[in-house]
Amino acid sequence: MEATAEFVVESPDVVYGPDAIEAQYEYRTTCVSREGGVLKVYPTSTRFTFRTVRQVPRLGVMLVGWGGNNGSTLTAGAGGRRGLEGPRFRAGLSLGVLASHPAHPAAGWDISSVNLAEAMRRAQVLDWGLQEQMRPHMESLRPRPSVYIPEFIAANQSARADNLILGTRAQQLEQIRRDIRDFRSSAGLDKVIVLWTANTERFCEVVPGLNDTAENLLRTIQLGLEVSPSTLFAVASILEGCAFLNGSPQNTLVPGALELARQRRVFVGGDDFKSGQTKVKSVLVDFLIGSGLKTMSIVSYNHLVRPPLTPSLFPRACVGLPPQNHMLLEHKMERPGLTRGGPVVAACPVPCKKGPAPTAPNGCTGDANGHSQVEAPQMPTT
Repeated sequence: MEATAEFVVESPDVVYGPDAIEAQYEYRTTCVSREGGVLKVYPTSTRFTFRTVRQVPRLGVMLVGWGGNNGSTLTAGAGGRRGLEGPRFRAGLSLGVLASHPAHPAAGWDISSVNLAEAMRRAQVLDWGLQEQMRPHMESLRPRPSVYIPEFIAANQSARADNLILGTRAQQLEQIRRDIRDFRSSAGLDKVIVLWTANTERFCEVVPGLNDTAENLLRTIQLGLEVSPSTLFAVASILEGCAFLNGSPQNTLVPGALELARQRRVFVGGDDFKSGQTKVKSVLVDFLIGSGLKTMSIVSYNHLVRPPLTPSLFPRACVGLPPQNHMLLEHKMERPGLTRGGPVVAACPVPCKKGPAPTAPNGCTGDANGHSQVEAPQMPTT
């Protein structure tokens, strides 16, 4: 592949320095305020300065849920770009930043100890021929132990949870930090990004004195009070100066985590790999009901999960839909003036703070990690 030609931006808002490029950007929007019985609309603008270091750092990525469908497929794509060629392979794998930049090393954590070759087979995402090509490159890759708190994720994950960080919450936090430092040191990296691609968790209640400030959140971890695994990983990343990206629809970035990130000047972000799905559902439900069509159910399906669910796995499988989205959809389906013709079925019922969620008859997986709900059949070898 030919190297991309260098380009230079000629603009009064862009300044090239020896170490960095600084760009000025004005973000313009419109604000609306109510004054008495009058709505007033007025333009606003905010001036931003973006600073880009010119020396490209050696970057590594650590994935939480490395052995899941997302992690194993992404790693296979990156490995394929490094080790395999041919149009069939290139056509089958176009997988984002790691595949586009194969020099970036990857590592991660997973509650399952199987190697990445077995994880790839279990995921059943890649064509079998591609799996056979990648198997020698993936067999030596194994995830580091991860944090497992059963009440936060679907019950069907307990059978594969054999690769765990034990100890108190504070000890688990310190182990995650050691893992990040070890990866950065052993791979000779300048920067590390931590990406949550594991199971969708239930929402963690935001409680004053518990997780509403950085100080309270750190104290909560030290005391072993309620904190989600994803928030533990986010806090560890922030304390190690690593950007943290959340890929599941859960409230990982509680107010305390956001405050800690601001204090440490660390980038955090993300609220789902596919957040548009819920937004589209909200818009469609509003349109359908506004047209006089009764919405009876909203069904979610994880496109990476192929094997069918079994009824015994339903109760705690759907744990991730944000409460505000669930209530919004229910509100729309319960709009006054409509005659209810039957039970409203939500794809991901929101559970109580503790205990199992109601049974969902539609088979929602609630699993951002994409773990198959039943064990995948053994594929034939050639």
